[in-house]
Amino acid sequence: MSLKLYGYWRSSATYRVRIAMNLKGLDYEYVPVHLVKEGGEQTHDTFKRLNPAQLVPALVDDDEDFALNQSLSIIEYLDERYPETIQLLPQHALERARVRALAYDIAMEMQPLGNLRVLNTLREDFHANDDAVAAWVRNWSQIGFKAIEERLQTQAGKYCFDFDITLADVCLVPQVYIAKRFGLDMSAFPLISSICEHCESLEAFIAARPENQPDCPE
Repeated sequence: MSLKLYGYWRSSATYRVRIAMNLKGLDYEYVPVHLVKEGGEQTHDTFKRLNPAQLVPALVDDDEDFALNQSLSIIEYLDERYPETIQLLPQHALERARVRALAYDIAMEMQPLGNLRVLNTLREDFHANDDAVAAWVRNWSQIGFKAIEERLQTQAGKYCFDFDITLADVCLVPQVYIAKRFGLDMSAFPLISSICEHCESLEAFIAARPENQPDCPE
């Protein structure tokens, strides 16, 4: 097995990559990296050699003898490396740009504000309690989803872009998971909720759920 995915069960960025790899039907070894235990295993030398940024996920491709970080870079690499599988980015340049734009809205604007490092900084440096941290995540989730819901009005079908699963859907589902985890009421976002419902009925998404990972606490 040439592909190894280093990640954490509840990491939304790792969640994205698991979904993508499952959709593409790729065999891979999942290597858990606990982000809390022992000061965070991502800070240990073994993992830092793979990703000096000390973040998950990281993908190792033994056939190519290299390691790659950043979830969207990993997914795009896999899309190009395995063109015979489902393609998560459209071939047409304009449609590809639109899919990337929505995916980037999530992965670059929304998700970083709920990153574990950010939430820990709120707690440790600004003395935020759990309620304040949850309110922070809900606030930024609501702002981000409001813009996405509006954008989806003109392009959504069963999924974010008509009836084809794309990188946008792969990013959306984990972000909704985060929002719900921190108590956001998703009733104000019916299109997003409908798309997630369709996605989460698929085996590739079910298998990728945090609760279904081997490192999820019992």
